[in-house]
Amino acid sequence: MQCFFYFYMMKNTFKNIDEYLLLFPEEIRKKLEQLRKAVHMQIPDLEEYIGYQMPAFKYKGKPLVYFAAYKNHIGFYPGAEGIKSFEEDFKEGNYKFSKGAVQFPVAKDLPLDLVQRIVASRIREIDQKKS
Repeated sequence: MQCFFYFYMMKNTFKNIDEYLLLFPEEIRKKLEQLRKAVHMQIPDLEEYIGYQMPAFKYKGKPLVYFAAYKNHIGFYPGAEGIKSFEEDFKEGNYKFSKGAVQFPVAKDLPLDLVQRIVASRIREIDQKKS
């Protein structure tokens, strides 16, 4: 199944997040919608777009976060600073992470409070750079 999604996603261009979500089974789609809502809870009118073939959000014209679904996890991409600031949370939650991404297993509930804290941190980071 993972190969199918990867192949399908690489061969298609999505116009918006809604089109992306339609590719996935209902259980995954629900989790992606939860993630989307958690991001919007910080700033409801964030700009949505597709970047690097993934759902993404912009704040003040700058990339804020990306996410993508895979067979066993949902990747969340807040950038290097977004990861660095929350490494202890990721370790505590037993989430795999790298320099710019964290993996949330699809078999577990999404840590929506953590997502909201990461998004709030990214918003502050962008605000500070614009000052």
